[in-house]
Amino acid sequence: MKRTELEELRERVPCAAVLEKAGFAIDLAESTRNAGKYRRGDAIVIVIHAGKGWFDPLSDAKGDVFGLVKYLDGVSFVEGLERVAALVGFVPKYPVWPRPPRGSSSVRSILERWASRRRPWSGSPAWRYLRDERGLPDSIIRAAVRDHVLREGPQGSMWAAHRDEVGAITGWEERGPQWRGFSTGGTKRLFRFGPAAVPRLCVTEAAIDAMSLSDLEHTRSDSLYLSTGGGWAPATDDAIRALAASAGALLVAATDNNRQGEAYAARLKTMAIAIGCGFERLRPAQVDWNAELQAAPAIEHEAKGRREETIGCRMPAGRVKGSYARVPRPLTRPDGEAAAGEGSEGLKVMARPRR
Repeated sequence: MKRTELEELRERVPCAAVLEKAGFAIDLAESTRNAGKYRRGDAIVIVIHAGKGWFDPLSDAKGDVFGLVKYLDGVSFVEGLERVAALVGFVPKYPVWPRPPRGSSSVRSILERWASRRRPWSGSPAWRYLRDERGLPDSIIRAAVRDHVLREGPQGSMWAAHRDEVGAITGWEERGPQWRGFSTGGTKRLFRFGPAAVPRLCVTEAAIDAMSLSDLEHTRSDSLYLSTGGGWAPATDDAIRALAASAGALLVAATDNNRQGEAYAARLKTMAIAIGCGFERLRPAQVDWNAELQAAPAIEHEAKGRREETIGCRMPAGRVKGSYARVPRPLTRPDGEAAAGEGSEGLKVMARPRR
């Protein structure tokens, strides 16, 4: 087959057609116009580049429509060509988006759209959503507003900013009573909550989880709470690597307690080993940290999050000073093994009274 014929097939058959024929369905709540998340059981494939490209967020697999067929079916390139050719004319069921598409000329820049939204205030729709429906205390919401990482979204939703390495807004997570997504035209980097120049980097999968874990840990002053926004874009990978490359860094995989969370944790461990920084796996007892927070009694919570694994930890042993000094920390030796008298259950947290 000539190169021009290959290019024509690549243009005429979108990756979504291959996935739909293979039994995948789009997860509208986790998709945007620029990135469609397709699921089949536990398998996940993200379609990008206007349907011409894809990647598996749970591995390093990626490519074009031909590579997708080979990846899914384990066939040769020649057989993959035949299967792609058989899909010419097949029209996948593209989603009907809740919001109408905007013309390129009318789409305002990310910064303009962010700046046009008010910061949440006590009693505002976004504030009530985070406090009343997601269980976050006023103190955490107030701190996030003070750090300029939250905005009021439409219809009672909240926006949580993703920023690049120099602090510029690249997009935002959108969460609300009836909506979950990512900003149209935005790019996932990292949601960042806490001081910048700290050694302990807690990576979660959602901004609300990052804030929930911060509250469960009484907002440790040595920790930066991060969110990947439910995906693992190359830019997100680069951003985490840049933070973990700092001297004395400890990379904490605080991802969800499910298959996807375990896959992300494995990637973070591989990254930590490659970089040479410390690593810990901190797993919630519930499916995620917000569920863990909401499951806590009103006055006191004994966190069930467990440090399953610690490698190369260069953090000092013992209690750390600061506002969270009353929270016990698992003691670790430089080789990463638990210190005497400390079990794998490790972390115990006393939650504040709900406001």
